[in-house]
Amino acid sequence: MSKLVKIHLNALQARHTAAKQAVKRARTLARRADTQLDCWYEAQSVLQLVATEVQANAHRRIAEVVSRCLSLVFDEPYTFNINFERSRGRTQAILTLERDGLELDAMGGVGGGVVDVAGFALRLACLMLARPQVRRLLVLDEPFKHLSREYRPRARAMLTTLAEEMGVQVIMVTHDTALMCGKIVQL
Repeated sequence: MSKLVKIHLNALQARHTAAKQAVKRARTLARRADTQLDCWYEAQSVLQLVATEVQANAHRRIAEVVSRCLSLVFDEPYTFNINFERSRGRTQAILTLERDGLELDAMGGVGGGVVDVAGFALRLACLMLARPQVRRLLVLDEPFKHLSREYRPRARAMLTTLAEEMGVQVIMVTHDTALMCGKIVQL
């Protein structure tokens, strides 16, 4: 065998050995990547379960406050629901009210007074769920302006009851004497 052929053969063997080592390293990296990918999928699954549980807990606590406020004001109370929908990689919360088994759109299917009470209740629920806990103070400007006159005394009673039960201070601007309660400051 000629010297030139031997040199060429040695070079090919060296390239072959290097290629085998590269394949071995690539297989090792691929196995590690597969293991890591499995761990990521498992972590994602755990996070999705936790997120679902957190959503359910938040929904329950918010719905309790909103439904309670609605029941304190209206004779035939509404039930408040939050439906979570996944869309485009995000979770969207759809707010609805239910009455007599019928689901109503919270923004278009009920009167303004119901929306006013639900809006107040959502603010209250957010205040109660805040972490770290903040001072329990709600400052409101004409919060029940769309509420029918017949329900305003009940809204006042609701404010008084919830303020005492939940330890919340409410500062409210209103021109409606039927809503005035607690310490009244007239300017």
